[in-house]
Formats: sequence, C-alpha cells, structure tokens
Amino acid sequence: MNFPLIMLILLIITGGISLLDRFVLRRHRAADAQGPWWVEYPKSFFPVILIVFLLRSFLVEPFKIPSGSMIPTLLVGDFILVNKYTYGIRLPVINLKVMDVNEPKRGEVMVFRYPENPSMDYIKRIIGVPGDIVT
Repeated sequence: MNFPLIMLILLIITGGISLLDRFVLRRHRAADAQGPWWVEYPKSFFPVILIVFLLRSFLVEPFKIPSGSMIPTLLVGDFILVNKYTYGIRLPVINLKVMDVNEPKRGEVMVFRYPENPSMDYIKRIIGVPGDIVT
C-alpha cells in the first residue's frame, strides 16, 4: 500500500472541494445556509489531511519493527518514529531527493527500501560507511 500516494490523492480531492466551495458553490447559497454534506466533510477533513501529509512527508514517519534482527535494541512489534530529514529532503510520492543534509554514520539505525523489492522497508544498523572494509 502506497500510503503517501493515498494521502496525496485525499489531499487533492478535499482541497479541490474546499476551493470549489469557497469560490463557486458558496455564492449560490444563502449567507446563513450550511453547505451539503459532500462539501462540509471534505472541508473539515482537509486541514487534518494536510497536517498529516506534511508531517509524514517531511518530519517523521512511524514504522513497526517486523522481525527480530535488531534484538536487543529494538524488539519485534516496537514502533519507532523516523526522522525524515536527517539525510536529506525528498519529495513525497516520487521519492526524489532535492537536498542533501547529512551522511550516514556508523552505529545509526536506518530505514530503507530493499532494492530487490521496494515495497518492503528494512530497519537495520549501519556497520560500514564508504571506504570501510566489512568482513
């Protein structure tokens, strides 16, 4: 499931309905009349979806530890919040890096997508950096 894509679609739909109401639909109702449910619900959900989208895309994202490979530091089922801007800023959905910030350091825990199956997230500790020989 591509959660960022789903959030972006919901953001576009709710934002579009909010803008449509603000500039078109509101003019055709009485000043004290409430809009129809299909306008009021998206208008009320839009700010929440926007905040969640921005937080998950640029600040932090929750992950659940799926296996015991990080025991004893992280246990199976633990939830962690991952700092999204530590190594650079990426555009949501298309995952394009637009700015480098830091380089990974030995000993840090990193979440990454498995190259052979990008739908899987791996959570591992960095044991080697460029230039190291790992045996």
